[in-house]
Amino acid sequence: MITMTEIARLAKVSQPTVSRVLNGNMNVAPELRERVLACIKEYDYQPNALAKGLQGSQTHLLGVLLTDISNGFFADLAKAIETEARKYGYSIILFNSDYNTDSELEYLDVVRRYRVDGVLAVPIRETSDMWRGYAEKLDVPVVAVTRPTRGLDSVYVDHKEAGELVAGHLVRQGYGQFLFIGKEYDRKYAGFCQALSRMGKADAVTSVVYQDDAQMRQVLGRYLPCRQRLGIFAGNDIYALRILSFLHELQLTVPAQAGVIGFDDTMMGRYLNPGLSSVSQPIGHMAQEAVSRLLYRIGHPGSHPIWDRPLHASLVVRQSS
Repeated sequence: MITMTEIARLAKVSQPTVSRVLNGNMNVAPELRERVLACIKEYDYQPNALAKGLQGSQTHLLGVLLTDISNGFFADLAKAIETEARKYGYSIILFNSDYNTDSELEYLDVVRRYRVDGVLAVPIRETSDMWRGYAEKLDVPVVAVTRPTRGLDSVYVDHKEAGELVAGHLVRQGYGQFLFIGKEYDRKYAGFCQALSRMGKADAVTSVVYQDDAQMRQVLGRYLPCRQRLGIFAGNDIYALRILSFLHELQLTVPAQAGVIGFDDTMMGRYLNPGLSSVSQPIGHMAQEAVSRLLYRIGHPGSHPIWDRPLHASLVVRQSS
């Protein structure tokens, strides 16, 4: 691979002149600029982004830290972020914490070594004060995506509002008992419960943390025989698809005896029979807002008020509910 020193020799200019051309410095004679650019094109010179970062220049790299790339929602989000970043001349480096806090810390350290210009992150524990400390150590702007995170700019869907949407739909459809599958600290569970309480169904809802398939089969088996129709709200589409499979094993008819609603409206749930009802998040809009805010922070260093940007989800109703 050709170096900057070799480009300078071939173009018959100094190495600082090549550097100024690459950095967009206009204090270079037009003739010299053209000579350098022609040489760069001819020899396909690629600047070393990491070296530029070590010199204090912008690398035009953004770190993207997700929690579970195997989830179709996060794969779609990563693609949308990459598409948006490229519009502004940025590339991304993608990391997957897999909901492991040790991995999260390790990757944040890697991000720091790469000297990225900014970070878009899905924190594992967004309510923890630790994330503010992480951001300070990185010494670059950080924007949280999908979750409101204490001390950071955040772009996310209002999960509480989404939970309320699901509860209202299930009650209107005539379900009399309700099951939430996910973590109770999730705001979608809070919205789900509060809406059911307002509709006089507070005593009819139960929550379960998904541990393994055997445990979930046992949980669903408790609802046999069904005295009232069971409305199930799963914390993501992966859980919802497994639930549909278990209901089939238990010979519970969907949606006559049990209805299922997922979260994220990923592609895998759209072509089932019955099709999976799910909460849809505006992934493209979320990526645009997050990248835009991060680039603003990069271009305007210093202290600014924390930016909180909740977006609205929508419920896509299909045959499963």
